[in-house]
Amino acid sequence: MAPLNVGLMGYGFSAKSFHLPFILPNPDLKVYAILQRTLVPSGKSNVGVGHHCKIDFPDAKHYFRIDEFFADVNIDIVIICTPHDTHAQFAEQALLAGKHVVVEKPFTVSTAEADRVIATAKKSGKILTVFQNRRYDSDFRTLHYLVQKSAFGPITECEIHYDVDFPFWMSSWKSPDWSPGQGMMYGLGSHTIDQALLLFGRPASVTGFFRSLRDVESKTDDTFTIFLQYSGEKKNLFVTVKTSVVTTMQYPLKFFVRGYTGSFIKYGDDRQESQIAAGQTVRSTGFGVECEKTYGLLTTKERVHESQVLDVGSGKWVGKFPSLKGEYAQFYTDLVKTIRGEEKLVVMPEQSRDGIRIIEIARESAEKGCTLPFN
Repeated sequence: MAPLNVGLMGYGFSAKSFHLPFILPNPDLKVYAILQRTLVPSGKSNVGVGHHCKIDFPDAKHYFRIDEFFADVNIDIVIICTPHDTHAQFAEQALLAGKHVVVEKPFTVSTAEADRVIATAKKSGKILTVFQNRRYDSDFRTLHYLVQKSAFGPITECEIHYDVDFPFWMSSWKSPDWSPGQGMMYGLGSHTIDQALLLFGRPASVTGFFRSLRDVESKTDDTFTIFLQYSGEKKNLFVTVKTSVVTTMQYPLKFFVRGYTGSFIKYGDDRQESQIAAGQTVRSTGFGVECEKTYGLLTTKERVHESQVLDVGSGKWVGKFPSLKGEYAQFYTDLVKTIRGEEKLVVMPEQSRDGIRIIEIARESAEKGCTLPFN
């Protein structure tokens, strides 16, 4: 079967670090076209790798104009790696042009936009999905596995963290103002909120707090805490989704889960991003494999894994649970199977839409100083 032709919108950090490294090894995908609104350098020999798509991918088509890009009937899948506030517009245009669409996170900057794009996808009959690659992190794959295996019994508390210690890319956030799509909730929060939704579904209510801890007075959050409360059978469940930029830790806290029959504490981050930055590929030895020193600590009343040993003092089974391998490349493997009708879509756009809604409610909650229902 012929590979599907991929057209990338944008040739920045996202495209080069999170998409191309996991598309290129896939024999079912071909980098066919790239939209980069920078002219091809005249002196190509003096241009380093990573500056222009035509230098790095001489056989791919280079489009400078958006209308010409969408008009190319040979593009099967459009991957949108453009600024946040353009996601909805370009997704709709791509769908109306008859393309399958992958949107970088955040999906859109409002639920109104998300609803409109989802409606357009349904009319077009094309696949629409969101690049929620953190579902394929080694640590989250491990937690998801343990939850599915009911290792904790009914869960009462879950903390999902994604902390960064004053990252370099935050230095440009100098404006005192804020607009939808800006800040950590829309950034890293798009991942962790999605993880909470995948594990537990829609909450009953949302309570939000946000701060600016960098050296500027701003309404744009760099640090946030969101509390999700549930109802019905999950009425005793309390979920915390959190990011802080003050993280002076060797291995930042990632997950803390507590249930009636077990608990799980996990430190450290998935390695795939840092491995790509270091020049490794998905075929490199140990790619996506986590170091044993950051395996999560699993404690249960009954033994669920061979790594656990009985702690005589507490009477509980305790051990470091080996992390599953990180698999960003699996996102595109799954997508190809969906397009070819072999599997259901893994990342439903409706789930990412709910993530945007939680962000909207969390900001409103923070501004009003109260808990608000999810609606």
